[in-house]
Amino acid sequence: MGTAGGTFLSVLPNLHSEDVLKTVILASVGAVVSFSISLVLKFLIKKHKK
Repeated sequence: MGTAGGTFLSVLPNLHSEDVLKTVILASVGAVVSFSISLVLKFLIKKHKK
């Protein structure tokens, strides 16, 4: 816990708001794409089994 806290506190001053915003946006887009692809694959597998 001490190592993780120290790492976090040493990285904190180097973070810029635009970097955090870009990371949040990219993570959101990645999650939506991953979820969409999994739904499409589930649909295709169900259709193929029939």
